[in-house]
Parts: sequence; C-alpha cells; structure tokens
Amino acid sequence: MANKKEEPKVDNTISDETGAFDLRFILWRHFCQQNNIAVETLPSQLTGQQKDKWEELKASRLRGPTQK
Repeated sequence: MANKKEEPKVDNTISDETGAFDLRFILWRHFCQQNNIAVETLPSQLTGQQKDKWEELKASRLRGPTQK
C-alpha cells in the first residue's frame, strides 16, 4: 500500500470576499473560452485530453503561498 499524501479538498463555494472574481472561477471561465466548453460545465464532467489540460492549468496557476 502506497503512502500517498492526500491533497485537501477544494471548497467550490464563492466567498463573500472575492465572489465571482475568485481566481478559481476566473481560471475556469478562461479555460472554457479557450477550449470551446460551456462555462456551465463542471470540471468533473471533463474527459480525456480536456480533463488533462484542466488539471495541468489548475496545478500551474492555482498553487501559491496561500495554500496550507
């Protein structure tokens, strides 16, 4: 059994402080526009190459000093 460090789950609620300008939502809207995906699509609905592209973009853009 591999001892994997589990990443904390990301809360997908819009905070009162940032609202629709939360970086996660801005990044998602940008990704959808660039890949001709309806913005109403949930990330969990992506498949194959689209899912891989989203995970790569998310990992490169959402990491930062504010993560615990």
